[in-house]
Parts: sequence; C-alpha cells; structure tokens
Amino acid sequence: MKKIFVLVFVLSSMVFLSCSNSENKKGGDAAKEIKIGVVNQLSTDMFKKLVYDYPKNPNEWVYVGKQPCIIDFYADWCRPCKMVAPIMEELAAEYKGKVVFYKINTDEEKELAQAFNIQSIPAILYVPVTGKPQMAVGLSGKEAYIQQIQTLLLNGQQ
Repeated sequence: MKKIFVLVFVLSSMVFLSCSNSENKKGGDAAKEIKIGVVNQLSTDMFKKLVYDYPKNPNEWVYVGKQPCIIDFYADWCRPCKMVAPIMEELAAEYKGKVVFYKINTDEEKELAQAFNIQSIPAILYVPVTGKPQMAVGLSGKEAYIQQIQTLLLNGQQ
C-alpha cells in the first residue's frame, strides 16, 4: 500500500511539474523565443514585450528592444506581401546580429493593425533604438530596403 502511495505521489508530482513548465514557456520570456537571422512572427502580446507597450505608453514611443528592428505588416492573401517576404528573409540573414526582423499578420493581429493605422499592406515599420519609428507602405526592391536600413537604423554603418 505504501509503495502504491509513493508511486502515485511521484507520478502526480511529475505531471504537475510538466504542466507548470509548459505554462512558463507559454508566458515566459518572449525575447528567448526570438531567433537571430530570420524573420520572427509576432503576436500582439509579444509586440508589447519586445517592441512597444502602446497601452502602457499611449502618448510616447518607448522602444524596449536592444537592437533596431524592422516589422513587416502583411496578410496571407496579399500578393505584394508574398513578394516582400523572401526579401525580408534575405535581409534578416544579411543583417544578423545588427537588426531584428519581425512580421505581423494583420488579419490575425487586428489590434496591432488598428493601433498603427495600417490601411495598406505591405507596410514596413523601421524602428531605431532611439528616436521615432518610420513607416513605408508598398512593395519596394531589396536595394530600397537596404537603403532604408542603412539610413534609418544603422546611420550609414555597415
């Protein structure tokens, strides 16, 4: 009887620990979920933790990231967005360690799309570490994105 009780206790403890660990991963440190050198999908909650908590600071832009970032607002049905995506992936690899790349699906993250008044996509938000972000709307070529990265985010540094 004592062995059964110990076995049940051990098994229930393992289940409890397993559940609590998965909860920590869900609500854990969003920065640990971000991969360097690729375009990372952002949810509204992740955006608030990694980029800007706009409900907390509605009147003042406060970027919480440590590196400049680019955010591609897109939708799956948008043909120009599908043309931008591989360019952003290439740029994420080229600027690995210098610029963080994100993408936000405007159909899934309507709150963010409204908060940034996204009315046309693709919309690319360039976010420097200091200063105000700048939005560019529409499809551009890779060289135009590189020019914006150099000018707006890296101040001409390679």
